[in-house]
Parts: sequence; C-alpha cells; structure tokens
Amino acid sequence: MSAESARSVEILAAALDAAGDLAYAWELDRDAIEWSGRLGRTGPGFAAGMTTGGLFAENIHPDDQAHRKSVLATHLDGHRDFDCQYRLRDAAGEFAWVHERGRALRDPSGRPHQMFGVIRTVGERKAQQSRVEQLANYDELTGHFNRSRLREAVDRVISADRRAPGHAMFLAVGIDNMSAINTTFGAAAADTVLVEIGRRLDSCVRISDHVGRLGGDRFGVLLAHCPVEHVARAADKVLSAVRAAPIATSNGSVFVTVSIGGASASGEHLTSYDVITRAESALAEAKSAGRDCFTHFRTSEEQRDRQSRSAAVGDAVQTALRDDRMRFAFQPIVSAETGEVAYHECLLRLRDAGDGLVPTGDFVRDVEQLGYIRLIDRHILDKVIAEAAAYPEVTLGFNVSALTAADRPWLRALTAQLRAHPALAGRLIVEITETAALYDIEESARFVDALRRAGCRVALDDFGAGHTTLQHLQSLPVDTVKIDRSFIRNIAASPESQIFLRHLLGLAKGFGFSTVAEGVETAEEAEILRGEGVGFLQGHYFGRATTEPPWRRQSAA
Repeated sequence: MSAESARSVEILAAALDAAGDLAYAWELDRDAIEWSGRLGRTGPGFAAGMTTGGLFAENIHPDDQAHRKSVLATHLDGHRDFDCQYRLRDAAGEFAWVHERGRALRDPSGRPHQMFGVIRTVGERKAQQSRVEQLANYDELTGHFNRSRLREAVDRVISADRRAPGHAMFLAVGIDNMSAINTTFGAAAADTVLVEIGRRLDSCVRISDHVGRLGGDRFGVLLAHCPVEHVARAADKVLSAVRAAPIATSNGSVFVTVSIGGASASGEHLTSYDVITRAESALAEAKSAGRDCFTHFRTSEEQRDRQSRSAAVGDAVQTALRDDRMRFAFQPIVSAETGEVAYHECLLRLRDAGDGLVPTGDFVRDVEQLGYIRLIDRHILDKVIAEAAAYPEVTLGFNVSALTAADRPWLRALTAQLRAHPALAGRLIVEITETAALYDIEESARFVDALRRAGCRVALDDFGAGHTTLQHLQSLPVDTVKIDRSFIRNIAASPESQIFLRHLLGLAKGFGFSTVAEGVETAEEAEILRGEGVGFLQGHYFGRATTEPPWRRQSAA
C-alpha cells in the first residue's frame, strides 16, 4: 500500500471513530465480515466476535431479525437501496436502535459477491418513525413481510422474469389444525407457534428469497431462481424443519405440521394475485390430501378452457372501460321503520354490444383473476364521486374488492377527490365483503380505519357468510353490517334462519352497528325483519336496481 493510500485509510478510520460509526466489508461468498470504527460509545473491540453475517445477526433483536433479512434480500435481489433500522445488542448487552445503510457489489453476471456498509446509533424519535413505517409493511407479530409487501415482491419477480427468465416459485405454507392449537393451548401459545414457524421458514431459505405472512395461519415463501424440478425438494426441506422438534410454548410443547401449495411465478401473463391464488388453491388440495404434504398447482384442460373464457371476458371489460360502457344501476335501501329511502347502492353493469346490461356477477370473478379489478374499482370510485357531486341530495353506497382493501393508490385517489369535494365524504358508504375482510383481518382493519378517518362510512357486506367472531368485529370498526341474503331467503318458513338472524343482530347491536337486510322479496319477510329490529331493508320488494334513478328524472323535469 502506498503512503498516500495508507494515509487515506488512517483518515477514514479516524473519521469513523470520531463519528461513532461502524463500517464493514462483507464477503458474501465466504460470509466473512471485517469491521472498522466503533458503534456509538462502545469500545473498538465491540464487533471483534462478529466475524460472519450469521454471528452478527444473532445480536439483532429477535423481533427485528426477519425485517432486516427481508430488506437485505430485496436489495440483493436488485431492488431498492439497503436502508434499515433495527435494535442491536451493544457491548453492555442492552439493545439500542441503529441505522444501517449499505450497497452490494456485483460480478459481471449481476450476482452480488461483496457488500459495504455503515451502522450508526439513532435517537429514539427517529427509531419510532422507523417503527411506524415498519408496521405499515411488515407483520407486527412475526416481523416478516405483510401480504401487501409480499405481493409487491412477487410482482417485482414477475416483471424481472419477463426481461430475463429466472424460474421463480411461490409456496403457500399453512399451519395444520391451527384452530385446535388455539383452542387447546390458548391464543398466546398460538402466537408463539406462528413466530416459531416463521423462524423455521427463515432457516430454510436463501438470502435472496422472501418470507411473508399471508394472514391468519398462512405464510408465503417466494423462491427466486428455483427451477420447477427443485421446488419439491425445497418444500420437503420446510416440511422436515417444521416436524423436526416440538414448539415450546407457555402452556406446554406443541407438535406442529404444515401443508404446502406451490405455484410458478414465471411464464404466462401472471399477476401476483394469480400466483398467490394458485399457490393457495394447491395448499387447499394438500390439506384435503391429509395435510403435512406438498402439492403443486397444475392447470387441467378444464382450467385452460376457463382461462380462455376469462381472457375473452377480460378483453370485453377493457373495451367497455375504454368506450365508457360501464353503467350504474341504483337500488334503494329504505328505513325499516318509516319506509323512506335512506340511500342507494351503486351496482355496476356492463352494457354489451347489443345494448343489453350484464350484471357484475357475470364478469367480476374473471376480472379479479386477470388482475383487472383495480381498474374496475378505480372506475367505480370516479363514477360515484361524479354522481354524488352532481346530485348533492343523494347518499351512495358502493362495493370495493378484496384487493382494493390493500391498495394504497386507491385510498390516495379517494383522499384527493374528497379534498376537491369535502362535503361528499359523509354521503359515501364503502362496502367490503365479510369474506374479503376476514381473509386478512389486519389489512382490512387498516383500510376501514383510513376510510372512516377520511369521513366515509363503512359497511360490512354479506354479514354472516364468513362466520365473523367477536374478535373480528372488535378489529373492524365498521358503521353498518349488511346481513347476507341467504339468511333472509324463506325466513318466514324457516325457524332456523330466524334464530340465526337474531344471533347476527345481537352481535351487531352489541357493537353499535346499524343493520341492513339484503334480498327482501315479500311483505311478510319485511314484517318479520322489522319485528326483529333490523334497521334498514333492501330488495326487490322495495325497488329493483335501475339505471335511471329518481333524482335524475326530477332533475330532467
């Protein structure tokens, strides 16, 4: 080393020491780390024993390990800078918040082989800001990607695969008999099981892979650069790791197994929704096959025919959006006590080439599978806002899909439009189905909270169809529940339906929710529902959906 180079190294080391920063050079292939400087007020020997990435990771707070690993994996995968805050054990054995920034060097093929970075301590206020950001992107219990971030990771892999095929795979991992574990050992033990399963998944994957929590008892594992012939071996590794030893909980040891469904994230014209849905479909097959096994998603001849029909529907929907052939049909919701119209629900219809109207149910499933539902939901939002702005006397309810419940751009669009029309928020009722809400209860709760803070009301549609529990209702601060029409149909002749209706009404009233009964067809049904205390009624008995609502006719007159 020349005298000039030696002097530069000396100056750099002195600057790091003075700033209280710890710099590192990490040889990824050998997993060997060299350190320079010191961390905060710790002595120069603080990092002496942390000679590998594994040894260093052992000093990160257990709740933050998965978060740092996810951020690092994203960087090594070629996306985003490595910039992360977490708690690190200092020389005194106490945990302190630190900020780490780094960058990987890549060989000519693009493979990362070396990494340089700096770690410094941060103040509590900045650490709390980081914590808020972390909660928005990571599962609070396990520290892994939440469903939204995991879906983003899948979309990135799909996009990269189109440029340079990399044979990525996605695994949906479901804990077997989780409800029995929760009932037998308690909620705290069930949480311990979730955290430990997440840790065991981390131990099975490479640094370039991603582990996230899909919700409830399900995890997702994104395997980058995994040919399809290797996925069974990767799944077996996970199955063995989970079976290897019981999980110690506060209420005793629990023997746990998982079932796994796998799907390719490469080829075809896929979205993250398609990939995750396919993997979860395969997971359901694995559970049906006896659990504790792996099933790979395979497309049958019938499924290929269905995909072909779906593609045709998708083309028709895109054309209708472009030609402005999407229309609303408005159905009244009336007060059970007075019979007066309280508001109208906006039901989307597609005007076909023959000028007929196609109901949403005939095309929405295909649209969801093709990944176009966000376009539909944004179109619905724009049309609802325009209608409400044009007619200040009306209140409108409208449905959004499960995907939109995790779609921050949709929320930003709503907020921006309400800024332009601030008086509208109180006249909008956003409906999310119970089944969609229960799919990822934490994400749904955030969505509901954001809508209510914007001034909108929120309704839980198809109430009763998803078997909501008290805990779910506590997590979802909605204003209204709409009782699923399956419990209203033939209610006059079904004592069982009447008993179940009373149970649903008791749950709703206990939380202070207003209630709407859907699908009311007869005067007898309406009278029974009034007697049971339902607040609002909707169905053909009170008015069919029409594309020419009364306020437009009055305006034209």
